[in-house]
Order: sequence, then C-alpha cells, then structure tokens
Amino acid sequence: MRGHRTDPPPDSAQQLLTTLGQLVDQALDRIKMQRARVELAMALQRHMLPPRLPELTGLHIAARYTPSRDGLDVGGDWYDAFEMTDGSLGLSIGDVQGHDVEAIAFMGQVRTSLRALAEATSDPREVLSRANDLLISMGCGLFATCCFLRFDPVSRDLTASRAGHVPMIWATAGGRYGIALDSGGPPLGVVSGVRYPVTHRRLWEAGVLVLLTDGVVEGPSYPIEAGLEEVAQLARAGFDADPDVLASAVVKVADRTGHRDDAAVLVVRYDGPREPW
Repeated sequence: MRGHRTDPPPDSAQQLLTTLGQLVDQALDRIKMQRARVELAMALQRHMLPPRLPELTGLHIAARYTPSRDGLDVGGDWYDAFEMTDGSLGLSIGDVQGHDVEAIAFMGQVRTSLRALAEATSDPREVLSRANDLLISMGCGLFATCCFLRFDPVSRDLTASRAGHVPMIWATAGGRYGIALDSGGPPLGVVSGVRYPVTHRRLWEAGVLVLLTDGVVEGPSYPIEAGLEEVAQLARAGFDADPDVLASAVVKVADRTGHRDDAAVLVVRYDGPREPW
C-alpha cells in the first residue's frame, strides 16, 4: 500500500499564504498595542480621579464614571469632592475637550488647579476665574466646562459658579425639585479675564444635589431638556435614598441618549433640619 503524497503548493499559493500570515501577525500586534494603550489610558484615568470621597457629618456623597465608547475609551470628564481647610466642602465636576491621553492629562491639571485655588479663596467665582486665566497662560489649546460649588455645613450656605457646564439638579424633602438654570460664563481656557457669576442658596431642608456631565443627559436621540427632566424626577423620587443607588440610576440615563461620550455623576445628600425652605 503506497502512502499518500502531498504535493507542495505552487509558488503563487505559497506567497499568498506567507502574505496572509504576515498580515495576521501585524493585526495581532495592532490589537496588542491598542489593548496596551487602552489599559494605560484607563490606569491614567483612575489615578486622575479622587481615590475616595470625603465623609462629613450630615453629608453623604457618591460618584460614578463611565468611559467613552470612542477613541481610547476614556475621556476628560471628572468629578471631585474634598474638605477644605475651613471645614467646608468643595465640589467640582467638568468635561474636558477630547477623548485621548492628552485630554486626560489636561483634566488632571484642571482638577488639581481647582483644588489648589480653592484653598486660596472660598469664592467659587474666584476659583473659576483664576483657573481660567491659569489655563490660558499655560497655552494648552484645550478647554473645559466646569461647575464648582462650596457648601458650609454649619451655616448651610451653598455657593456655586458654572463655566459653560450642564446645570445641577436639586430635590428636597418637602417635595420641591428643579434644575438650577443659573447664569454661567464661558468654558475654562477660552476667554481671558472672565468674571464668572456666582449664586447663593441656604439649604433649610434635607435634600439632594446631583451634578453631572452632558454625556449623561444629551445625545443624538435625546434632547438635553428631556435628559435633565428625567434626572430631576429621579432626584425627586430618591432624595432620601442611598446616594450610591441614586448615582447608579442617574448614570444609566446615558444608556438612552445614544451618546458615545464619557459620563460623570456626583450626588450629595444633605441630612439637614427638616424646616420649611
């Protein structure tokens, strides 16, 4: 019985197989490189966000971040919450232009600048104005929207200022709720010498504040007004819920917008005296 003989492929077929093998190797290398870039960017993103949130009497804070579905799967959205030297609470949330490592690095510069400036002045208007001039002087060529708040748990005074950012949402134990459509200024890093408006409130009643980025409430298939209203209804229904539960519910609104941007949410529940506001 004679064995089966396999003839070698002709030269053209051999060349084709060699070329296909090289293409497969190149594709695998690109996949490995992309995976490494994504892992690097995600690690950078994690280190740019606060590792933990402050714990103050009568205040409960929770945050969520979901990555972008484009680019390196990360973007320039951030949130921050920190205790200031005078015992008040500093809060910031914002969105940096772009979806790459450069955007993440710029986000880190903005967030740390806001923290440092907040130690020099307690006025959110001054914090944003100085941050804006600082970023312009650095010549980065990028811009960021931002909302910065200061809350004094003793006096219950809340001061806030916005730089081209999505308005915050509030709800109280008495059933009141709404969207804080206070006037704001342009994004940080665009126009020098801007004096940002500031608003003052006194929280006479227990309630919740929801800060977010536009990736949560706006998209091709969802107008921002509808997204903000949906979040306002969630805040109204869950003003006294665990902030982690409310933050998770709010960030899921982004699933219905069709938006491919990253998204950040910061929820603050205030257990104040239940007096008429």
